[in-house]
Amino acid sequence: MRHMLRFATATAILCAGLSASALAEELVVGAFGGSFADNVKACHVAAFEKATGATVSLKLGNSSQFAAAIRATAGKPDMDVVFIDNSLAAQTQGEKLNEKLDRSKLSHAGDVIPTAWGRDDSYVVAMVSATALVYNPKLVKTPPTSWLDLSDPQYAGKYAIGDISGTSGLQYFLALNKAKGGTLENVDPGIEAIKPIAKGSAVLYTQADQLLALFERGEIVIAPWYPDRAGVAIDKGLSLAVAYPKEGAVGILPAVMIPKGTTKSDLAHKFVDQVLSAQGQGCFSERAYIGAVNSKVQLSDKLKAIVPNGESLDKAWFIDPDVIAKNVPTWTRRWQREVAR
Repeated sequence: MRHMLRFATATAILCAGLSASALAEELVVGAFGGSFADNVKACHVAAFEKATGATVSLKLGNSSQFAAAIRATAGKPDMDVVFIDNSLAAQTQGEKLNEKLDRSKLSHAGDVIPTAWGRDDSYVVAMVSATALVYNPKLVKTPPTSWLDLSDPQYAGKYAIGDISGTSGLQYFLALNKAKGGTLENVDPGIEAIKPIAKGSAVLYTQADQLLALFERGEIVIAPWYPDRAGVAIDKGLSLAVAYPKEGAVGILPAVMIPKGTTKSDLAHKFVDQVLSAQGQGCFSERAYIGAVNSKVQLSDKLKAIVPNGESLDKAWFIDPDVIAKNVPTWTRRWQREVAR
């Protein structure tokens, strides 16, 4: 009889555990890969899962891929929350594909700097970064100083640039265009300048961490890349340094948004709230070498040596996301036709 009771009790406990597991909600979050995803897990996913009992599944990609997926699944998204460049978030907002963020559901909204909020609260900037020049100081004795430096013969065959489908590729192209006298209305100078640079690039990378292996093997010594990725790689022992071009780095404002039509809006808001919290922001900043939008977070001296701040932040070019949203389809077609062919 006691055996039967023990068996019945064990079965009841097991069934209860299975029921709880079955009831646990899953939130699908679109995030950039590599160290970015690792930091999302450490700083946001763990705390969110503990607080809600829900589970998070990360879907990895870049901003262009996420924007395309949101369009393809319009109204019935396969992601509940998405990390995405603010220029792409502005595009999807213009296409009415973003759910308006309800600040009443975000307990940390009041701590977020006012300029972080997208139009009509369709997204919120989650961090501050930039595209700058990253190089190997063991192999490059004189630090680069300009966006024009990739054309220097000393770097021939030893550099890589991003494809225009990724943030760094687009931003390097626009920075080069500006340095050559072009404007956002006229990218002819940039197209002509980047043709030989793209042809000589070791790869037109589409995922940020593709560069790690190239730097590790010494196949490249310089690239327009992200200071945050460089900082993480430096911590792991890779010989890298960050140079902010005299013309100014191009500012990056990675945002977080909720695709319209998700069936898990309340849970999605809880995840966004975790992303905006001082705890989550501070953790992500220190681990990812990236600036915070929560006003309660203070940058450490170690962070200030890598992330855009002070003069490098003052000189950074933050391009109007609506201008990018309007023009990027045309720029992309020209790139595919004239640069990547």
